[in-house]
Amino acid sequence: MVRGKTELKRIENATSRQVTFSKRRSGLLKKAFELSVLCDAEVALIVFSPKGKLYEFSSSSTNKTIERYQKNEKSLGRLNRKLTDQLTTEHLKEEVATMTRKLEFLEDSKRKLLGHGLESSTFDELQQVEEQLEKSLSNIKARKNLFFKEQIAQLKEEEKILLKENVDLKKKCEVLPLTLKPVPQVEKDVERQIMEVETELFIGLPETRKSSYCPNLNTLPTSL
Repeated sequence: MVRGKTELKRIENATSRQVTFSKRRSGLLKKAFELSVLCDAEVALIVFSPKGKLYEFSSSSTNKTIERYQKNEKSLGRLNRKLTDQLTTEHLKEEVATMTRKLEFLEDSKRKLLGHGLESSTFDELQQVEEQLEKSLSNIKARKNLFFKEQIAQLKEEEKILLKENVDLKKKCEVLPLTLKPVPQVEKDVERQIMEVETELFIGLPETRKSSYCPNLNTLPTSL
């Protein structure tokens, strides 16, 4: 009979889980001992049970093995950081070189679009430059037309607002009564002019032309 594979997942039954832990723990400690004896390796094993009980195995001393591991980890950490820095520096250099090539290409394309440096260009390159210029010109015209449309729409909205305000003002003028009140200063000037006219008016004979007939108005002259 071929031994079936056990699915690696948490055992839900508590009794089965405890039995499996005991069996696997014993086998793991046995394998660690065999590895240290057969290969002359320094092995340290620490296991905590689900209830917190400690199980350990060490071929020499667990504390010494842990100290050795910590020292080795620091050395590995420095080495890893050094390797990481080197990889980062190389990566940055590659990015700088790539960006430099892209910048040179863009500068060359810019010169060609401005009509410079076309002497060494092939027919296909000139055709490509012409197509780029036509596409750019088309985009500029489209943007210009869109700008004009937006301006026209904005002016129409402003016109609607002004027309509405004009209509509202006309309605207010129709509702308000038309009353004219004379200005006080103008009223005083008119009264003064009337008084001057009334003082110059005189009814009767002028004083400068005296009668040549007789001082008495009731008698006629004796001689003509």
